[in-house]
Amino acid sequence: MTLTAHDRRQRRTLIGVALMFFAPLGLSFYLYYGKSWHPGGHVNAGELIAPARPLPSLALPLAGGAGAGAGGAGADAGETNPQFLKGKWTFLYVQRGRCDDECRRHLYDTRQVRLALDREMNRVQRVFIGDSDCCDFQELKAAHPDLIIIRASPADDPLLALLPKSEGAVSAHPVYLIDPLGNAMMFYAPDAKSKGMLEDMKRLLRLSSIG
Repeated sequence: MTLTAHDRRQRRTLIGVALMFFAPLGLSFYLYYGKSWHPGGHVNAGELIAPARPLPSLALPLAGGAGAGAGGAGADAGETNPQFLKGKWTFLYVQRGRCDDECRRHLYDTRQVRLALDREMNRVQRVFIGDSDCCDFQELKAAHPDLIIIRASPADDPLLALLPKSEGAVSAHPVYLIDPLGNAMMFYAPDAKSKGMLEDMKRLLRLSSIG
C-alpha cells in the first residue's frame, strides 16, 4: 500500500515524539549500565550492580500502620502497592535483628541525603524492611515520617534473594539504590559516607529523565 504525503508526515511526527521521550532515557541508562561512564573521571561512592537486577512486584506488609508512602496503599491498607519500588529512585535498607547504632546511622544518613536534594527530594523515597522486634515502629515512624516501613516476612524473600551482600554482612544488608524502573543498580557498603551517596544521587537525577 502506498503512503500518502499526509501519512508520511504523520509517521515522521510520531517518530519524532517517540525519540524526544526515549532518547534521554536511553542515553542515561546506556551511560550508566552499558558503559559505566562517570563524568569527569568521577568514581561512584556506591558499587554498581552489573547487570542491574529487575526486582519482583510484591505486596509487602506494612509495619504498625506505617503508611505506603509515595507508592500508595494496595487493596489491603496494611500492604504496599505491588509497584511501590517503581516510579521513584529508592534507598532500601534491610535489618535483621535489633536496629543497632549502625542501623540508625544508615537511616539517618539516607534521610539527610534525601533532604539535601532539596527540590529534587520528591524523586527519591526510602524503604526499610525490619524484623518485628527490630525496634518500636511507631517511634521509628515519628523520627522518619517519610520512611516506608515494611515488616520482614517470607513475602519479601523473592526480593531479598536478588540483592547482593557486602562481605561480612550478617544481620544487616548494605543500603541499596533502586532505579525508577524497579532495578537494583547500586549498593553502599556499611562504611560508605553520606557525602558520596549525595553526590551519586545528584548525578543520577541530572542524567535521568524518569523518576
